Amino acid sequence: MDPSRADVERMVVALFTVNAGLDRARRERPGAGRLSVLQALTSPEGRRPSDIAHTLQVSPSLVTRHVQELEGDGLVAVTRDPADHRSCLVSLTARGYAEMRRLQEVGVARFASFVAGWDSADVTHLTRLLERLEFDKHATAEHERRRTGRPRWAQGSAPDRERGPADADPGKVGKSG
Repeated sequence: MDPSRADVERMVVALFTVNAGLDRARRERPGAGRLSVLQALTSPEGRRPSDIAHTLQVSPSLVTRHVQELEGDGLVAVTRDPADHRSCLVSLTARGYAEMRRLQEVGVARFASFVAGWDSADVTHLTRLLERLEFDKHATAEHERRRTGRPRWAQGSAPDRERGPADADPGKVGKSG
């Protein structure tokens, strides 16, 4: 049986609430933003800052600031891009890799505290559902892109196209206005 509209609305509100909390943690905890950039640098040949920004879905200026701080701390190396001398490549140093692992451990410990009273099966079940949601979300977006040439969220009115999916208001789900 398909979920009811009310079920979907509650799910959307819950997801937006969790996502807002994660976004707030990234802004308020200095290690969270650094970890995101460090994790985007796992390829040994390095990555352009613009590619990092695209992966993280953040502004290039934010990535530039993080990269400058990380380079100053000796966590990343910045070299000229041999394919495009106007750009650079950013790669992890040994210290950067160690810091990434340390920050990951801090994050895992934090989340472990969130689910400390849960059964292992509940954590596994939530993980499977979140992975399934992500897969289905990407599959739906790809289907819409192939059918129309653009994602569904970009098919609305001009103001909706300018806002994009990340700016959607969970309070308006299923409501007109």
